[in-house]
Amino acid sequence: MNATPAYKDASLPVDRRVEDLLARMTPEEKAGQLFHSMLMMNADGTPVTETDGSMLPFTTPELIEDRFLTHFNLLGTYGAREMARWQNAVQEMAAATRLGIPVTLSTDPRHTFTDNIGASFNAGAFSAWPEALGLAAIGDPVLVHRFADTVRREYLAVGFRVALHPQIDLATEPRWARQSGTFGSDARLTGELVRAFVRGLQGPALGPGSVSAMVKHFPGGGPQKDGEDPHFAHGKEQVYPGGMREHHLEPFKAAIAAGCAQMMPYYGQPVGTDWEEVGFGFNKGVVTGLLREELGFDGIVCTDWGLLNDATIFGQTHPARAWGLEHLSTAERAARALEAGGEQCPEVVVELVRSGRVSASRIDASVRRLLREKFTLGLFENPYVDPDLAEETVGRADFTALGAAAQRRSLTVLTNPSGLLPLAPGPRLCVRGVDEAVAAAYGEVVADPADADLAVLRLRTPYEPRGNVFESFFHSGSLAFPEPELAAILDLLDRVPTLVCINLERAAVIPEIAERAAALIADYGASDAALLDVAFGRAAAEGRLPFELPRSMAAVAASRPDVPNDTHDPVFPHGHGLAL
Repeated sequence: MNATPAYKDASLPVDRRVEDLLARMTPEEKAGQLFHSMLMMNADGTPVTETDGSMLPFTTPELIEDRFLTHFNLLGTYGAREMARWQNAVQEMAAATRLGIPVTLSTDPRHTFTDNIGASFNAGAFSAWPEALGLAAIGDPVLVHRFADTVRREYLAVGFRVALHPQIDLATEPRWARQSGTFGSDARLTGELVRAFVRGLQGPALGPGSVSAMVKHFPGGGPQKDGEDPHFAHGKEQVYPGGMREHHLEPFKAAIAAGCAQMMPYYGQPVGTDWEEVGFGFNKGVVTGLLREELGFDGIVCTDWGLLNDATIFGQTHPARAWGLEHLSTAERAARALEAGGEQCPEVVVELVRSGRVSASRIDASVRRLLREKFTLGLFENPYVDPDLAEETVGRADFTALGAAAQRRSLTVLTNPSGLLPLAPGPRLCVRGVDEAVAAAYGEVVADPADADLAVLRLRTPYEPRGNVFESFFHSGSLAFPEPELAAILDLLDRVPTLVCINLERAAVIPEIAERAAALIADYGASDAALLDVAFGRAAAEGRLPFELPRSMAAVAASRPDVPNDTHDPVFPHGHGLAL
């Protein structure tokens, strides 16, 4: 009778279990551990066993059984029970492999209002909270810890063990598309909030009750040239004309001090510095020299996705994000990424080892880190979840109430020149961008502004539509409302006293609206009921702007991308907000 392998013995120290398992692995099995790929699931909770290649090139069985991958990011929004069933099916598939290494499942943020398949998913079944910008507007580390603990509980219920967040880039370039996921432009506040977030997700130490925090995007993705995003070739350059490179590192130092388990470099290619001009995922000076040696980070480094191979996304080809190394082969790029410090091509790694280009000991060092986290998280002992408990936990009433209260607190009153707010009960309301059924609980809803005592208008930060389907999710370009849209907004404001609420996913340029609105509120993800509760004095808005709101696009273009709040004569400065 064969003895139980040491790696399956929970009574043994983690390091011994890691070494035992590592010694049993083939080069192919080791290589599979190095890739953190994306999966989708069927709506009924079953794994995807067929694919047309438009989003995912391989089926789930191909990745787990044939390519030995065990780290996956789930794309899409589903029900809690279905997600729990799916994760159990995936774990059963992994358990049936030769070594039975459990899968580690990860996710982009799922507790807010943003739906971008490349960055975040709307809350769906989970409790709905304001975006990270809204948490920064409140500025309360205790609340952020409570939020992260709620995220931890809901993620654990469906089997997510790695959070591909928090995102702690500084929002210093007003046009950059990813600002809604940040804690704003203030490095000190971001450091305080990331400490609270990491501890809320992981607890005092990483263990079976933790969700591992993958902090991103090292060394700070905010200073993007012209505000374009390095997911795309035209946005690959990261620049520091204000000389504030070290400033962008401050939140990451706080995250490391808090014990974050993982770190993700961004795609950006630094230009005009003493760093090598290659994307950060390939940048040995940044990942090994700065992150590991200077800052002392010994956790897992996970590059962002799509560095090695061209990919088809929504039927369109996207080049590999190997900025500065476009001329290299896939194998050469993989070697550079390994030398520096998510796809599904383990065969490339195997060939690198066999050819002597990469040493077996270098692969072992990375696999050792990855296996250690699986053991520490308790995945070998308890990889499955309870679908009934998942359904009870995700979106639980107290979690939902906490999120709803945070939405109200995060709202930021920018103007109230004539004391319109708080509103008296029962006015005749004309609403635009607001659910009439919700508004009916606060007043009489009328269709014509001429018949209204007051209009309530909800807007979103403007952006320039992009033709590429994937890029269209990343709202970039001008922050100002174009004509004739602006003229139509101002016409309403001139016809009837209007409360304007604008969703700030970026720093909107709204001087005319600010001047002519009867009152102006900013939101960062809030329901109609949250807005109207604040407007009618049923809840208190506590938010303060997490970045400044520029006066013009000319001021934005003249500002320095790495310098916080650097536009000339902003309409509202960073930190602005009124009490009612």
